[in-house]
Amino acid sequence: MYSLENAFQSLFEVNMGVVPGERILVFSDTIRPEENPAPAESDRRRRLLEVAGEAASFAERTFGNCRFVSFAATAASGAEPPEALWRGAFGDSVIDLLFAEEILPALLAKQATAEQLARAEEIVLAAGDVVAKVIIALSNNSTSHTRFRSLLNHAGCRFASLPHFDPEMFFTSMRVDWHLLSERTRSLAERINRAVGIRVETGNGTRMHFGKTGRTAAGDDGLLTAPGSFGNLPAGEVYLAPVEGTSEGVMVLEYAPMRKLSSPLQLIVRDGRVVEILGDEPFRAFLDEKFFQSPLNRNIAELGIGTNDRASRPDNILEAEKILGTIHIALGDNSSFGGTVSTPFHEDYVFYGPTVTAIMADGTTDILLDGGKLVV
Repeated sequence: MYSLENAFQSLFEVNMGVVPGERILVFSDTIRPEENPAPAESDRRRRLLEVAGEAASFAERTFGNCRFVSFAATAASGAEPPEALWRGAFGDSVIDLLFAEEILPALLAKQATAEQLARAEEIVLAAGDVVAKVIIALSNNSTSHTRFRSLLNHAGCRFASLPHFDPEMFFTSMRVDWHLLSERTRSLAERINRAVGIRVETGNGTRMHFGKTGRTAAGDDGLLTAPGSFGNLPAGEVYLAPVEGTSEGVMVLEYAPMRKLSSPLQLIVRDGRVVEILGDEPFRAFLDEKFFQSPLNRNIAELGIGTNDRASRPDNILEAEKILGTIHIALGDNSSFGGTVSTPFHEDYVFYGPTVTAIMADGTTDILLDGGKLVV
């Protein structure tokens, strides 16, 4: 019988390659007082917090030197986590120095200059083993697209991000054959990286073109054992930051990150930004608010292709974007994976049954997905 203990062992040993004595940090978040999640979502959030604590306890028993931190959830995925988590990951001495040089407030606000970022990197590198070597991010909102995460990776930390995780995934998409997944993902990334553009079409009316010249597609295969590794768990995608200003077309959203929409929304995209929303589904109010907060949140930040053949849930973005044969398109921040837009917002939307075509510099094409089927 495959148990939660077996799942934790696979997580720390297979996915993360932990050895005894490494400093490990597991963290999660709590529901903010102003949040009002539906009962099922509230239950998942409660179970997420509980399983994060259990994972930390397993790591402490098995490997030693593990710390658990929880905090009130951030306002959105992509927002920087609170100071308490920075202290848990980097150590008090690093954070005190970042404060003394007036760098941490700029980092938390995502307004740090290039000089401040370079100095922050110097400080965390000099800290050595004070900085955590393994991070298991079981917060509901994602910390993937943050300076917190990128600085940890710069210091050699291996970082697994599991936003919106449901503990049931330990028994489904987390039981994929990781080595076969790695090969499938690597091969697809190589094909994409020969292209200068990508065209996407789906049966629901989505029609998009993305510029890729100068950008590199990377694979997220769940094997985070090398220093500085980063990825989602459950894993299984190839992703890239399209060149800013090049994305054009129409995105027809049928799913929000955690539910199916009652009716589709059409996002009109020109010059790399969402310029208009058509439709009256209530999720539109959320997008309107994000676009009002910052025009940078309109940016087409990411194109990804799922490669996990054990993933199947359409109602949870963490797993949905990994489903083999789907694509996802994100809005907002892309500064942590090759783009130039920095904003405290990054959100993915999944599209089903796509035909995805890589366009080469000489005009020839390579069909990567045909109606949601991977073309080998």
